[in-house]
Amino acid sequence: MNQPNISTLGALKKSGYESKSIKEELRQNLRAKIKAGEPVFEGVHGFENTVIPELERAILSKHHINLLGLRGQAKTRLARLMVDLLDEYIPFVAGSEINDDPLAPISRFAKDLINEKGDDCPIAWLPRSGRFFEKLATPDVTVADLIGDVDPIKAANLKLSYADDRVIHFGMIPRANRCIFVINELPDLQARIQVALFNILQEGDIQIRGFKVRMPLDVQFVFTANPEDYTNRGSIVTPLKDRIGSQILTHYPATIEIARKISAQEAKLDPIQEEMVYVPSLARDMLEQISFEARESEYIDNKSGVSARMSISALENLMSTAERRALLAGLDKTNVRLSDFMGIVPAITGKVELVYEGEQEGAAFVAQQLIGSAIQRLFPTLFPKIEKLNKQNAVTPYSTLMESIFAEGGLVLLDDCTDKEYQDTLDSVKPLTALIEKYQGTTLPEDIYFLKEFVLWGLVEYHKLSKDRLENGFQFKDLLDIL
Repeated sequence: MNQPNISTLGALKKSGYESKSIKEELRQNLRAKIKAGEPVFEGVHGFENTVIPELERAILSKHHINLLGLRGQAKTRLARLMVDLLDEYIPFVAGSEINDDPLAPISRFAKDLINEKGDDCPIAWLPRSGRFFEKLATPDVTVADLIGDVDPIKAANLKLSYADDRVIHFGMIPRANRCIFVINELPDLQARIQVALFNILQEGDIQIRGFKVRMPLDVQFVFTANPEDYTNRGSIVTPLKDRIGSQILTHYPATIEIARKISAQEAKLDPIQEEMVYVPSLARDMLEQISFEARESEYIDNKSGVSARMSISALENLMSTAERRALLAGLDKTNVRLSDFMGIVPAITGKVELVYEGEQEGAAFVAQQLIGSAIQRLFPTLFPKIEKLNKQNAVTPYSTLMESIFAEGGLVLLDDCTDKEYQDTLDSVKPLTALIEKYQGTTLPEDIYFLKEFVLWGLVEYHKLSKDRLENGFQFKDLLDIL
């Protein structure tokens, strides 16, 4: 939609334009979208039956909103998507610092200009993209930053005394009049600064340096907070919480399928890389399962959370690991191997908060444990369960496979081998092929070799094989073979 061709107050009045608050604007546009069956918060997955209905109810109730959840739960993404519920353009008095509504001005500048020029008062149009303000709450934020202060330079230039309200320099919140204003990590804001927000949230007015300024600001506040912050870094003062209409709890993806959608959508992959590297479906499931395991790990502080960004970074690293291997081998295309997962360790170690036991073990050890736990969790969904204890000489679905590996003195998969060498090595273990055909016969041809390697790693996790890291690869052999 093009910007309306109206440039004066008189023309705006003749057009029939009616003022409405930002909360009413959000409410009306949300009603229209719901009635039309249009998606409201596109690109946010897994919240369809939980967070999004609560957020829509809060908007319909014209509430200020607090999104409460652990890191990496799309809180800021939801706040930014609310911009799509604003009108395409709104008029404001040209030159106004606080986006004065021409039909309901609140600043002295706008009132004086309208009194002087009447219907010839110039107006401009603000697009919805310019109606989103965001501030990260840090301990150094001041009342002057958010609300405003006296500007001595303005007073000197205009030759005004400090008693004149025209010397006021407006802070971020007044400048966000008729806009969405997001304060991220609210508990990090000092308590005395939070107190300064009371009147703005309840009555909509502001107070600067004792000036008797009555400015009924029209702001939609959205706050974000991490539950951990209530005890570790700070808290939201009770009177402020009381003034926030709706507190909405966010959460992590409930299933691997939802998590895969998020990672695929958010990962920043180079088109050349995507063309060069094929990622089997099981590899994508493993990536997401690692995050699920991390959220339950005894080595990781679950109160801190494990961000969805971990899976996204891990996918990017996995692709890059396979790409680098292919470039070194002179290959134009390659498939991800399970051994490539060692390349995602840096993406894990930087994304988790370790408890004392985890610190003792080391971040790299914990990352490899998570990879192993993911394999162990997924293995029984694809192949027969491996019992911890078997009767002596008992035959299992894996007996022939293990005997074949033992008879050859083990199996070595080199890091820098070509795809053909990699495939030939796995194909040389005939019982491995038979096992795949029996239990996963419908597997796509391009996924077969990842699945074969997955079986070997699975047997290691269930203590049926040993896996040794060589200088340039991995060796799988008899668990009791110490030579």
